[in-house]
Amino acid sequence: MVGLKYPILPLYRMTGTQEIMVDYHSHQEYEIYFFHSGSCRYLIKNQIYDLEPGDILLMDGKSLHKPIVSLDKEYIRSVVHFSPQWIESVLKELKALYLLDVFRKLHHCFIRTNENQQSKQLEKLICRLDELFRTSDDNESFMAETEMKILLIQILLLVNKMGRANSYRKPDKKDEKTDYVENIVTFIQENYMDKLTVDSIAQSLNLSKSYLSHLFKEMTGFTVMEYLMATRLTQAKIKLVMEPDKPLKDVAFDCGFESASHFSRYFKQKVGENPKDYRKKHVTETEK
Repeated sequence: MVGLKYPILPLYRMTGTQEIMVDYHSHQEYEIYFFHSGSCRYLIKNQIYDLEPGDILLMDGKSLHKPIVSLDKEYIRSVVHFSPQWIESVLKELKALYLLDVFRKLHHCFIRTNENQQSKQLEKLICRLDELFRTSDDNESFMAETEMKILLIQILLLVNKMGRANSYRKPDKKDEKTDYVENIVTFIQENYMDKLTVDSIAQSLNLSKSYLSHLFKEMTGFTVMEYLMATRLTQAKIKLVMEPDKPLKDVAFDCGFESASHFSRYFKQKVGENPKDYRKKHVTETEK
C-alpha cells in the first residue's frame, strides 16, 4: 500500500531536497518521475541520465535508483508511485494491459519531451491526481478511487504515446566519466555476491584505486562501497520475499554479506526492521 487510503501516491511539483537525501533505494511500486527544474543526475541500475526540464523516467521501482541533486538550484519534480495490482483489473477489461509493459519488460525507460504540449498535458493530469488524493474524504472514497484510476489510465496512455515517439534507454553519446561510472556500476551489480574491495574493483576495471574512488564520488555523491552495500541490500530484499523458505544466513551469503549477524545489523540500520520481520510482512502482502 503506497498511500494511506489508496495504493497510489501522487506528488505534484515537489520542491526541496530533504526527502531525497537518502541512499540508493528500491521499492515494490511502479514510479513515474517527471523532472521540472533544477540540476539532477539520475542513476538507475547501471545507467546515468543528466536530466533536462520535461524529462520523464518510468521505473518498475525494483532497480536500484537515486536522484543526485545540486543544492545550488531549486529542485522541482512530480512523482506518481502506484501498485500495478491496483489498476490491473481495469486495464484487463479495457484490453490495455500493454500500458504496463514499459515497467514489466523494460524495467525503466527515459523520455525526453523538451517540454512539448504532451508534457504540459501530463503535468495537468498529475496535478489533478494529486489534488484528488489530498482532498478526498471517506464519504467520497469510492468515487475518488474511480476518478484516480481514470486519471492514472490517462497518464499511462499519454506516457506510452510519448515513449513510442521519444524514448530511449541509453543516450548514444556519453562522456568518458559517465562511461567509466556506468562500467563500475555494472561490475558491482554483476559481482556483488563476491568479496569485493575498492582495490579489487579498480584492478578488474584497469583503473587506479584513487581515480575510481574520486570519480564515483564526484559523479554519484556516494562512495563505491556505499553503492556496493546498497546493491546487496536491494538483492537481499528481493530474496527475502521471493525465497521465503531460504535461511537468513543463506540470504546473507548469497548477497555478499560477510556474516549473518552483519547482514541483520546492516539491514535493521537501513530498513528500520530486521530481515525476519521484513520477510514476514512482505510475504504476507504478496499472498493477499
